[in-house]
Amino acid sequence: MYFDEFDLDDRVLDGIDAMGYTTATPVQEKVIPPIIAGKDILACAQTGTGKTAAFLLPILHRLITEPHDAHKINSLIIVPTRELAVQIAQTLEGMSYFTSVSSIAVYGGSNGALFAAEKKALTKGVDIVICTPGRMIAHLNMGYVKLDAVKYLVLDEADRMLDMGFSDDIIRITSTLPKQRQNLLFSATMPDKIRKLALKILDHPEEINIAISKPPEKIVQEAFVVFEEQKIGLIKQLLSRKEFGSIIIFCSRKQNVRQLTYELKKARFSVDEIHSDLEQDKREQVLMDFKNKKLKMLVATDILSRGIDIEDIDLVINYDVPNDGEDYIHRIGRTARAATDGTAYTIVSEKEQRKFARIEEVLGIPVTKAEIPADLGPVPEYTPKPSRPGGGKRPHGKKRPGGQRNNKSGGNHQGPRPQPGQSQQHRSKNAGGKPAPQQ
Repeated sequence: MYFDEFDLDDRVLDGIDAMGYTTATPVQEKVIPPIIAGKDILACAQTGTGKTAAFLLPILHRLITEPHDAHKINSLIIVPTRELAVQIAQTLEGMSYFTSVSSIAVYGGSNGALFAAEKKALTKGVDIVICTPGRMIAHLNMGYVKLDAVKYLVLDEADRMLDMGFSDDIIRITSTLPKQRQNLLFSATMPDKIRKLALKILDHPEEINIAISKPPEKIVQEAFVVFEEQKIGLIKQLLSRKEFGSIIIFCSRKQNVRQLTYELKKARFSVDEIHSDLEQDKREQVLMDFKNKKLKMLVATDILSRGIDIEDIDLVINYDVPNDGEDYIHRIGRTARAATDGTAYTIVSEKEQRKFARIEEVLGIPVTKAEIPADLGPVPEYTPKPSRPGGGKRPHGKKRPGGQRNNKSGGNHQGPRPQPGQSQQHRSKNAGGKPAPQQ
């Protein structure tokens, strides 16, 4: 379906054309028409489906074609992280380029000058506010924020916001909004807690399910079964034996992020780290350097697993096995974006085998167990279920001649060639120049 079939205002279509988009994704096809029609939406949609454009485009259309108070806050988009707030703000700048719609991202961790700029915009009025819950509560507590004119409320990645403990903040913010408004709730999963939240906030919503239950088939997935102390050595070998473009390595703990980054820098890899302990300006700089290809590799916590739309990721490595299948799909979904191929490696230690086996159950197929370089020494077999009563462990796995371990799920695969690409920097509106496309 082409975007001009949605009857969007010409100024919105001009922005879409300038960004190089012509056809809509499935989520955009399903979500845009009912939003234009004024219906509340409860959508199950994961990152990478095009959901950001799915709610921004119809909101832009309605703001420029229907009456609203330019000196009030008209739309509120609540998201779980600063990174997602910035990402949506960047996308919005491109889509609203040919309109007079104003917007601001409001998130924590920034300096006093930015807080003052947020206060000014929130006081004078702005068409669209993209915010994290905690930062908005901080402004609300100071008494100058009036949300009585909000016509459109978006809760993006609602499941993650609840997981992060923002439930009370969301209820507090929404309690200050007018009852007559349009509500759009997007969540990667739809557990009972999301449905309970929907009952409190939404009004007879139209339910849309466009979730991706499996990783894209374009992603080549491989698992490497080793002992915990062999992980860093294996990572270095994997990164040295084949040339990849942009790489993200996910760790479950900040301590592992720091240690791995230190070891990779010492080995002269182009790498930096990103996690919640970094100052906000440092995090933004690292992320921008990575987007602009000044930095080849990021070692990150799950702060980057959702909501960050970075194109041209060639390789994702799970240094630690994710907690569940949903997190695994979010992590490896950073690659194989924008019609490119991708590769995902997962390093599985002995104690993580059962966790990885549960992920394979979610996937519905076993992940290829790749050959381990012989010079790493003996490695464990992949035996996620206890091999004998009491759950005893085998200290060393058997290998076939030549150092290859038993592989029950097929042969090795080759990853894709690195794909060139560029990303934009985050700029304030009217800073000059046309924003690069973001979706």
